[in-house]
Amino acid sequence: MTSEQTVYTSVQEAVGAYRAISDEHIRLIAKAGRLMSEAINTGHKIIWFGNGGSATQSQHMAGEFVGRFRQDRRSLPSISLTENMASVTAIGNDYTFDQIFSRQLEGLAQPGDVAVGLSTSGHSANVLAGLQAARRLSTATIGLTGESGGKMTSACDICICVPSSVTARIQELHLTIGHILCALVEDALQLTPAVHPS
Repeated sequence: MTSEQTVYTSVQEAVGAYRAISDEHIRLIAKAGRLMSEAINTGHKIIWFGNGGSATQSQHMAGEFVGRFRQDRRSLPSISLTENMASVTAIGNDYTFDQIFSRQLEGLAQPGDVAVGLSTSGHSANVLAGLQAARRLSTATIGLTGESGGKMTSACDICICVPSSVTARIQELHLTIGHILCALVEDALQLTPAVHPS
């Protein structure tokens, strides 16, 4: 395959995945946005977590909420469980890697919060453990995963399975969905403008 063919194939895969977004996907994304808006409107937070590329996407999304997305507004409460390497490595060392998210959720999550787990396969053991811990704490759960959904389909209150089996395409759609969720929250809430230092 030539370089040009690789580029064309990748672009066509991405276009196909976006075109495969169905009315059900749209319904679930809108429902997730309402759940997040309600949480923030009642003084709660959004907690993101995932591995590898999904870890950096978790950080990206938390940053969009705490910083800003499209609107110049107050900061919104959101954290990523992959940001504190001291916690991640201590838990992995003292317990197991499978507990790096569940252990943090036990200390940080509260009823009324929303926990968002990202896993392209839907089978990541530590993401599943995190979602299970969130449920025990009466924290709402949202999953972002790939076509089959894997074990995450039964571990989440809302599970959004993007229509692709290609890891790169799934991650690209997760980024788009994360941005849409942030836009939905900004649109739904009566947000006060940001306060800038003089």
